[in-house]
Amino acid sequence: MTHNAPGVSQAFGLFLAEAPRHAKAWMGAVDELAAATSLDPKTAHLVYLAVLAALRLESGVPFHTGLAKRAGASRDEVVSAILAGLPAAGNAVTQVLPAALAAYDQA
Repeated sequence: MTHNAPGVSQAFGLFLAEAPRHAKAWMGAVDELAAATSLDPKTAHLVYLAVLAALRLESGVPFHTGLAKRAGASRDEVVSAILAGLPAAGNAVTQVLPAALAAYDQA
């Protein structure tokens, strides 16, 4: 992954550029975890968006929304994934909706 990949936050891009050994180790773990899942790619990306929303990690939402869309997720599925955390995490999950919808419409 390069630091200028679409949707990558400035902070993560800086991490990739300035700490390449750490980034390589991190991305290796990410790749291994992705390979271990039993979820199909679209579902895995939607679940990831739900977690980002619940944790209010808005900076990762544009990148992961693009991945979800490329995996076949509809705009409504992205919205539903983000709002899936409403009962457990509360309405704070709605804070990432603008970033997700803008990224989806641009992807």
